[in-house]
Amino acid sequence: MASPIRRAPKRERRSHAERTAETRAKILAAVVESIAEVGFQRTTAVEITRRAGVTWGAVQHHFGDKDGILLAVLGDSFARFAARLEDVDVEHLALDQRVELFVGRAFEHFTSREYASTFEILLDHLRRDGKGASWQLEMSRAWDRVWRRFFGALPRRRRGIVQHYTISVLSGLASTLLLEGGDAKLRDAELDLLRDTLVRELRGA
Repeated sequence: MASPIRRAPKRERRSHAERTAETRAKILAAVVESIAEVGFQRTTAVEITRRAGVTWGAVQHHFGDKDGILLAVLGDSFARFAARLEDVDVEHLALDQRVELFVGRAFEHFTSREYASTFEILLDHLRRDGKGASWQLEMSRAWDRVWRRFFGALPRRRRGIVQHYTISVLSGLASTLLLEGGDAKLRDAELDLLRDTLVRELRGA
């Protein structure tokens, strides 16, 4: 007796929205990967499509042009930063615990490929036509929303100073790490100094 023919299980059909999200994610990942590996100037349309495995027409359909992709990378980078912190239940944490988590996860973001790509994109926009300024403002507002959820509201001017100081220290340490290859003990001591400073400033407020 012939054995019954077994049919391959049906593959679930993905929705249009799922396919769109997957294609967009591939393109964004290709841009970040390319900037990290070959630099901003060599991240061309050809390089992006090769790495993403899509046509330039598909890229244009989702993002319009190269500037559209780069702006999307900026938005995606900050969304990733916010996602690193969104699961923290800050209401039940002491101030020093909130600072510890905030600094640790923020530094993870500043040392990520996504942030390195963001930095190069902003530099290019500022060199070319100053467009980076509007994105800096938008990201500052997004950063402020995350900051206030963790630490409440300092007086406006003081909050701006403390936030700018925090960003400067984190981005500076991340840049130094790239250049030097890093002494872990020194880096930890510097992050501890930032944590101590933030606790003192926020407690004083």
